[in-house]
Amino acid sequence: MKYLFLIIIILFLVLACCRVVPQNNEGLIETLGKYSRTVKAGLVLIIPVIQRLRKVSLAMFPAEISKYSIITKDNAEITTSLTLNYLVTDSYKYFYNNTDSVKSMVELIRGHLRDIIGRMDLNDALGSTSSINSQLSEAIGDLTDIYGIRVVRVNIDELLPSTEIQKAMDKQLTADREKIAAIEKAEGEAKNIELTTKAKNEALIATAKAKAEAVKTEADAEAYRINQLQSSLAKASDGYFKNQSLDSFNNLAKGPNNLIVVDKDNVTSLGSIPAAAKVWHETTTNNELEK
Repeated sequence: MKYLFLIIIILFLVLACCRVVPQNNEGLIETLGKYSRTVKAGLVLIIPVIQRLRKVSLAMFPAEISKYSIITKDNAEITTSLTLNYLVTDSYKYFYNNTDSVKSMVELIRGHLRDIIGRMDLNDALGSTSSINSQLSEAIGDLTDIYGIRVVRVNIDELLPSTEIQKAMDKQLTADREKIAAIEKAEGEAKNIELTTKAKNEALIATAKAKAEAVKTEADAEAYRINQLQSSLAKASDGYFKNQSLDSFNNLAKGPNNLIVVDKDNVTSLGSIPAAAKVWHETTTNNELEK
């Protein structure tokens, strides 16, 4: 029984000396409250009561920086929030160099973000989220090493102007959209007028060309007729023209007007024309009866 008690005490002391550091963790061993050494994952032996083991996770942690206000270069207030991922790179610095390394890291990031956005105008800040992310990552760089932490990723989730500024921006946006719509409408109407005028002008030109072609065709036809007539007359004999003259006098004699004007060279031959002789005979007979 006595030996059993001793065995139990020995087992208890052995178990008290054994500690296990999980995977992806480091162990900080303190001797009488003072840092002694750092151990890796696995089984670790310590001196009970005198030594103590503190475990520090080396896994990646997500963190969220709640909303807070920042004043831009043009004195506009915007609200921002961030998310980031970090991991512990030096367990000694992480645990001993600061009472709260994560909080210190967050304050460092917030301060740098204020500085970056504070040097930008509101419009530039709202439209440059990616650029701000890059500048922030570059600014914090290795600064968090003093806390034994490395920031793997930092991202701005939102940049929101104040309610008053949002209302003003909405009004400006509405005015700009109305202006653009009015300009587009005016341009559309101007284009429509231009196309309509162009179509009318083209129609007038086409009509004028058609009329010109018709006149030209008619003139060509008339010229052709005259040329053919002149060609035929040039080939006609004197008898043809005499017959034409006789036909003309005959037609004149049949009409109500019997006045004939001829040159003096043709007066002597007027009597040989049957129509003229008939007229002369009727005139002489009427004169004798009146006497």
